[in-house]
Amino acid sequence: MKGLILSGGKGTRLRPLTYTSAKQLVPVANKPVLFYGIEAIAAAGIRDIGIVVGDTQAEIRAAVGDGSRWGVRIEYIEQDAPRGLAHAVKISRPFIGDDPFVMYLGDNLLNKGITHFVEEFVREKPAAQILLTRVPDPQMFGVAELDNGAVVRLVEKPKEPKSDLALVGVYMFGPQVFESVHNITPSFRNELEITDAIQDLIDRGLTVRPHIVQGWWKDTGKLEDMLEANRLILDTLERRVDGEVDAESRIEGKVVVEAGAKVERSVIRGPAIIGRGAQIAHAYVGPFTSIGADVEIRDSEVEHSIVLEGSSIRDLANRVIDSLIGRNVRIYRIPVKPSAYRFMLGDNSEVGIRW
Repeated sequence: MKGLILSGGKGTRLRPLTYTSAKQLVPVANKPVLFYGIEAIAAAGIRDIGIVVGDTQAEIRAAVGDGSRWGVRIEYIEQDAPRGLAHAVKISRPFIGDDPFVMYLGDNLLNKGITHFVEEFVREKPAAQILLTRVPDPQMFGVAELDNGAVVRLVEKPKEPKSDLALVGVYMFGPQVFESVHNITPSFRNELEITDAIQDLIDRGLTVRPHIVQGWWKDTGKLEDMLEANRLILDTLERRVDGEVDAESRIEGKVVVEAGAKVERSVIRGPAIIGRGAQIAHAYVGPFTSIGADVEIRDSEVEHSIVLEGSSIRDLANRVIDSLIGRNVRIYRIPVKPSAYRFMLGDNSEVGIRW
């Protein structure tokens, strides 16, 4: 089998962060989301992976390279614009050939991996195998309708869902899907929808196997889901302290302090990760927080947040919570009167102030 990872989206729901960074490279527990997908595919024994890239391809190529660090071979497939998941399949035919393949959305996380699903697909050889999970808001997803365990209909973002079974961003296909992606026409979004291609397989009488996922799955396209994914991944960490922690500091629970990090007169309450070169001084880092490389937290408190590399949070009177802070950001308090707020924010930024 081959692997196909889709990393061409614009990440509009994570702006302004994604104006300057690919959404698939935003880190969860200090590791880019995209890397989890590569690891899952490699763990399933797949060695040839194509990555569909768009406007952010230079950044993705620089971060991923040739795949040798994961023991895989990476080929990049350029998509001129986001034209739908089925379009990504269509343009990947030269790479995939007639091999079966796994398609993995690059901003998705699946906690138990895909090895079992790949083994089942290879054994049963259906035209497609789709992963499903129950969601409270199915109108936001592609939705599958089942009849006696068989997939009978798929609808992309239905206004009136007839099922709460959403398509997880991992699919497995045989070569029959290439005829289907040629058969369909663009949707009202002017995209070739993968749900329409799978529906074409069903309409042609081919087998589409559903599999309801046990455990969690996250599409990390929104802030809330990114923070929840960070929380879930951090909770799987084993305590490890490779950096410097002075005698006046407390490290509580599942905490990773990377080599080169320094913690002084501070409390780190896990699960949390402190990246290499970070400086934590007279501060509190609460549960479910990822502190990136070379970040400075001084005389401040941070909880349930992601702080990316090179940023600085200093001298804040109130705790920072539920936040995603980009690279090389400076947040600080100016102790002058009259009391006032001073901002320099990009387009589509969001600031919440609690009283």
